[in-house]
Amino acid sequence: MSDGSAVREDAVAPVVADYGQTARPEAAARLLGEALRQARRERRLPLRDVAPVIRGSVSKLSRLERGESPPKERDVRDLVTFYRMTGEQAHEIESLLRQARDSAWWQQYSDVTPNWLKRLIGLEAAATQIYCYENHVVPGLLQTADYARSLVTNGLPGASTEEVERRVRLRLDRQCILRTAHRPGIVAMLDEGILQRPVGGPAVMRQQLDHLLQLSRHDGINIRIVPFERSASVAPSYPITHLVFGDGGPSELIYVELIDSALYLSRAAEIEQYRNVLLNLLAASARMKDSESMLEKAHARYAARAGYADW
Repeated sequence: MSDGSAVREDAVAPVVADYGQTARPEAAARLLGEALRQARRERRLPLRDVAPVIRGSVSKLSRLERGESPPKERDVRDLVTFYRMTGEQAHEIESLLRQARDSAWWQQYSDVTPNWLKRLIGLEAAATQIYCYENHVVPGLLQTADYARSLVTNGLPGASTEEVERRVRLRLDRQCILRTAHRPGIVAMLDEGILQRPVGGPAVMRQQLDHLLQLSRHDGINIRIVPFERSASVAPSYPITHLVFGDGGPSELIYVELIDSALYLSRAAEIEQYRNVLLNLLAASARMKDSESMLEKAHARYAARAGYADW
């Protein structure tokens, strides 16, 4: 899915990101990790020989090199010293370390956002392409305020109005990447059951489906519906997101959402496995025009139930 060779029906053309003088924290962490990995490999050192330098295991060092965990100043600086980096190299590493530790806009929502979700938000902003599959709800990047509010309210029945609204605002602010000049290309595959599940009631669903239809008409946003009759043998029971980057760090990452946590996978074999799952889902999805027709029919049903004239 990442070679960009498929036509518009099956993929989104890549958009090259431009970060200017500074990188976003998650992007900087990945670039930092890649620089440290390159330094180790240039010195022909295996992970097991370097891990003791940061007082950790091979897996800890591997996560740092893949940008999968927040870098600690002491660890990074000890590696710079151990690798005997030049002053210029050390300056570059320090710059990336500073950027990786800078607070991003979503930190203001830290009280209502689990760490595994914060990382996804940052990675979305650094991606050039996002492929995702959702089996129960509209993906967060594509939700309306009322749809998100209904999900949060149902999921947190004891939450205060203030907490609910902060969570909704986070989801809406997260969508700012769709309005930037360098927004990522998006292929969103939605199980047909999402169209049948009346989150928030007919009026909310009508508004949400109208939003999806509008988004699907934007260049670079490809919304595909996976019909019931085709999904049985290809659809997993959990959401999957495949992020593709163009910033010089590791080029791909898989995000698998669980009930109250998430997995971030970056090893080649893992990425290939989940890429194949998404490719099979894309092949089973209705084509763009057919997906649009399914959205329109669902919109009409909810419009009738909500008492609106059909469009």
